[in-house]
Amino acid sequence: MPGLDLLKEHACFGGSQRFYRHASSEIGLPMQFSVYLPPAALAEPTRPVPTLMYLAGLTCTEETFMVKAGAQRYAAEHGIALVSPDTSPRGPEAESIEGATADWDFGVGAGFYLDATEAPWNRHWRMESYIVRELVPLLGRLLPIDTARLGLMGHSMGGHGALTLAQRHPGVFRSLSAIAPICAASQCAWGDKAFRNYFGVVCKTWQAHDATVLMQKQKSAPYPGGILIDQGMADAFLAEQLHPHVFEAACGLVRQPLTLRRHAEYDHGYYFIQTVIGDHVAHHARQLG
Repeated sequence: MPGLDLLKEHACFGGSQRFYRHASSEIGLPMQFSVYLPPAALAEPTRPVPTLMYLAGLTCTEETFMVKAGAQRYAAEHGIALVSPDTSPRGPEAESIEGATADWDFGVGAGFYLDATEAPWNRHWRMESYIVRELVPLLGRLLPIDTARLGLMGHSMGGHGALTLAQRHPGVFRSLSAIAPICAASQCAWGDKAFRNYFGVVCKTWQAHDATVLMQKQKSAPYPGGILIDQGMADAFLAEQLHPHVFEAACGLVRQPLTLRRHAEYDHGYYFIQTVIGDHVAHHARQLG
């Protein structure tokens, strides 16, 4: 397909699980993403299907969600496509930057779905523009995906990305959910480390990428159909990194409908994601039509 290199393809629940690579103008390096096309998209490729984009967490790739979450079964049932981009730039040029591979929670595998403004990160770490300005239009142009019916969800760092990008780009995404998201990135160690390196010390810039601050500044509910968040109460990162209660309070201030489900005994990993992913696909399918 012009503009896309198909790396591999697997039959899956009557649909097609695919992995692509392309040259990214926003990132300035090759990027990879995964797509699950349900049976409906293969049967009638001229009729684009609604789509759910998933943003993965720290250390993950475009493959993690598709292999571990078990979402394709539900996507096939609802006739909805799944898309998952990589979590950061990769390759020798990106990895050669000093500090890019020193820590698991910063640099490669930790793009935080933002456009860095500080050197040397501002050259390639442009995940926000990559997703919104490049990947979404590319999907609509080259695949049977209806970008007018596009939902967004994410886990952990990807939950931060989902909650922030959905608010920063009104009209791009029609539905929103998250699993164990970083809800107040400017108030936790993960966010502090990322923002300090990607943005410098200007706190006003940090707040523009904090899901709770963005919600507090809304004049009305940005997602009147409701936001779904699932949080495990045995999550080792809950107390110090995630802070779902502050996002819950912000939603209350602007009357944003929010279903925040707290699950005893569940941790931060993909066994939890497998447990709730069917509800998330259904949540988006209802709103996307």
